[in-house]
Amino acid sequence: MIPRWRAVAQATGLEAPDGSTRPTIFAEMTALAQRTGAANLGQGFPDEDGPEWIREAAVRAIRDGANQYPPGRGIPALRAAIAAHQRRRYGIELDPGTEVLVTAGATEAITAAVLALAGPGDEVATIEPFYDSHAASIALAGATHTTIPLIPREGGFRLDSAALDAVIGERTRLIIVNTPHNPTGTVLEARELEAIADAARRAGAVVVTDEVYEHLTFDGLAHTPIATLPGMAERTITISSAGKTFSLTGWKVGWATGPAELIEAMLAVKQFLTYSGGAPFQPAIARALADGDADIEALRGSLAHRRDLLLDGLRAAGFDAVRPGGTYFVCADASPFLSTEMPDGAAFARALPELAGVACVPISAFCREGSPTAAALAPWVRFTFVKDEATIRTAIERLRVLASAG
Repeated sequence: MIPRWRAVAQATGLEAPDGSTRPTIFAEMTALAQRTGAANLGQGFPDEDGPEWIREAAVRAIRDGANQYPPGRGIPALRAAIAAHQRRRYGIELDPGTEVLVTAGATEAITAAVLALAGPGDEVATIEPFYDSHAASIALAGATHTTIPLIPREGGFRLDSAALDAVIGERTRLIIVNTPHNPTGTVLEARELEAIADAARRAGAVVVTDEVYEHLTFDGLAHTPIATLPGMAERTITISSAGKTFSLTGWKVGWATGPAELIEAMLAVKQFLTYSGGAPFQPAIARALADGDADIEALRGSLAHRRDLLLDGLRAAGFDAVRPGGTYFVCADASPFLSTEMPDGAAFARALPELAGVACVPISAFCREGSPTAAALAPWVRFTFVKDEATIRTAIERLRVLASAG
C-alpha cells in the first residue's frame, strides 16, 4: 500500500516522475509570474482587502479579548448568524446549536466531511473539472474518486447527464457538488441540480456542496442550494465561507450546515484537524453576515464589470472565451495559439508569461490525469478577474501580442 501522502500527490497531479512532489499549479504559475514580472491572472485571490468596517470589527474583537480558543463548533453568535443567513437567503431552517459547524475555511469543511463519511471501498463522485482539494480529501479518505464531466457547449459548460447516471451507483457514498463552479464559472441550472438530487436519492448518497461563490453570480443568475430541493435537506451538507463573499480569504472562516447527525460526524473529525481557530475573526464575520448585504452587492457589481473587461480583451486577442455565470474566473480555449512546440493549454500557460507577460492556469490541472475530460479540455486555460482593474487592463494590453502574431 502506498503512503497516504503519495496517494494525495497522485490524486492532485503533484507527483513528479522521480517520486518527489511538485508545487501546485497555482504556486507554480504565481512563482513564474513573479520571476517574469507577468500580470498574474492565474491564482484567484483578491488584490484588495475586504470592507474596512469588517476588518475593524476583528480589531475590536482582539482588543476585547477574543484571543483564545473559541468553541469547537464556533462561537454562538457566528453559528446564529449563519443560520439566519440560510433562513433569510434560502428559506433553510437550522438549529444553530446542532446543525451548524464553523471550520477553518471551506477546505477544512470539505475534508472533514469526506473523512467522516467515506473510506476504502466507497466511491465519492465530483464534477470534473474539480477544485484540487476535492480530489485530495478523497485520497486522504482512501475512497475511490469518480467524476461527472462538465461539457463545453455553445454558451457555456453543462453537466453530462448521461455520465451522471452511469457514475452514481450503489457504491457511491458521497457526491461533491461545486456551484457556482471553479474553474468554469458555471452556475448549475435547476434541471442539473434535480438530476444530481435524483441520483443521490437512488443511491442513498450524501451530497456535500461547495458553495463558496454562492453570492458571486452575474447576469441575473441566482444560486440555488441543492439542500432546498425536495428530500435533500436530510442528505446534504452545505459548505460555504466568508473568504470569497467578503474578500477576506486569509481569515479562513468557513462553515458547514446540515442534519445534526452529519454535522456531529464532521465534528468528530474536525476537532482533530484544527479543533478551532479564527477567534477574533468569528465575531467579525457574524456581523458581516448580518449587515454586509450592501458590500456583497458592491463586490458583485465590481466583479461583473471586471469580468466583462477581461472577456472583451480575451476575445480581442483571439481566444474563444466562455462568459461565466459566477465565480472569479473566465475559461478560454487557447487552440488558436497552440503549435508543435506548445501543444496544449499546460504548455501554453507555462509559456505565456515570457510570451506576453501574463499568467494563467491550464484547465487540465483541475482534471484527473489521462481522463476523457482532461483530453477534451487540454487546450483550455483559466484567467481570473478578481484582480484590480489596472492589472486586468495591463494583461489585456499585453495579450494583444497574440492577436498581432496571429
